[in-house]
Amino acid sequence: MRQIPRGIWVLLSANVVIALGYGFIAPALPSFARAFNVSFTAATAVVSAFAIMRLLFAPAGGRLVSVFGERRIYLTGLLIVAASTLACAFAQSYWQLLVFRGLGGIGSTMFSISAMALLIRMAPSDIRGRVSGLFSAGFLIGSITGPLIGAALVGFGLRVPFVVYAVALLVASAVVATQLREVIAPDQAEGPTAGLIGFRTALRDSAYRAILASNFTQGWASMGVRVAVVPLFITEGLGAGAGMAGIVLAVYAAGNVLAILVAGRLSDRFGRRPIMLPGLTITVVATIALGFSPNVPVALALSVLAGVGSGLFAPTHQAALADVLGNRQQGGSALAAFGMSSDLGAVTGPVIVGFVADRVGFGPAFVLTGVVASIALVTWLFARETAPAIVGQGPTLTHDEATDRDGTNYG
Repeated sequence: MRQIPRGIWVLLSANVVIALGYGFIAPALPSFARAFNVSFTAATAVVSAFAIMRLLFAPAGGRLVSVFGERRIYLTGLLIVAASTLACAFAQSYWQLLVFRGLGGIGSTMFSISAMALLIRMAPSDIRGRVSGLFSAGFLIGSITGPLIGAALVGFGLRVPFVVYAVALLVASAVVATQLREVIAPDQAEGPTAGLIGFRTALRDSAYRAILASNFTQGWASMGVRVAVVPLFITEGLGAGAGMAGIVLAVYAAGNVLAILVAGRLSDRFGRRPIMLPGLTITVVATIALGFSPNVPVALALSVLAGVGSGLFAPTHQAALADVLGNRQQGGSALAAFGMSSDLGAVTGPVIVGFVADRVGFGPAFVLTGVVASIALVTWLFARETAPAIVGQGPTLTHDEATDRDGTNYG
């Protein structure tokens, strides 16, 4: 079995630190904002500011990667988040905290876009699924353990988690700066590199369109609705306590981990679509059924199932993105659109689903989320296979998908 390159392990390690640190400040941020005597709405706006700035800055971030290179933008993004997080620790007013946290979103989108570009360029084509699975697993592990550590840090003061996260990011930046070398995988360097794939060209590819749809679903369902609406359903809809809501989220994460550990390897061997389609199908069924759970045990079982579905498709569509863009020069706009699709889902999903739940109930609200996942499922039904092991020497485009309006062929 091919070994994962050393540079990718550096990226994976930094990813765990980033996810851990995000979890460090998650328990403290809303309470810290409330300490400035603002409303609940204003306090949640501080949380939203980060995601909104990620969404707004993504196109510029993609262009920066194209102009200055992945490694440089990755390090710059890490340092921006470190500086903004440290500034949050010393904020003297609500508006300072809001601005500083928003600036962190700019750095976040810079390093997330460049990290994906680095993984695409450095991962050999036959282990892209495996690498994507490890990348997703590292983020998930950090996201689970980070809040636990953050809850302990809050005991020393609401500003302490921000300081610890900033220091951790500086350490990660130093490790990346000294240990990461942009060594392109041999099958990437020797493959076709004739064209620059931008968003317009990539959008002509049925696989890329499906990737955007499933990544939007990931943001909507897994990053948005799961965090913001599922706990409300458990406490308000089923009458359980907040502690049980946390358990429901934990079992979802457990299902996620179990699936992620095998999804990448399976997609390398059998193809992306054979893993994507069952994953999205499970997500649709489990999500719709969750809204009609009669009791907590049923909700727990469906949450595990939904976690398995998400764990199957999340790393797999990342690997598919690497297939689509891997052997060619990176188009920053195509990578930026991938990140934006998830952020857009994470920002809009909780608001829309929360509104539906408030007006007509949790059942229809979760049906709506199931419909979003169903749209992604349909796009994947008509998408081409991209895994190199299945299509031969590497991903190929049809003539229509590979030819831009200017007549340049990228196939």
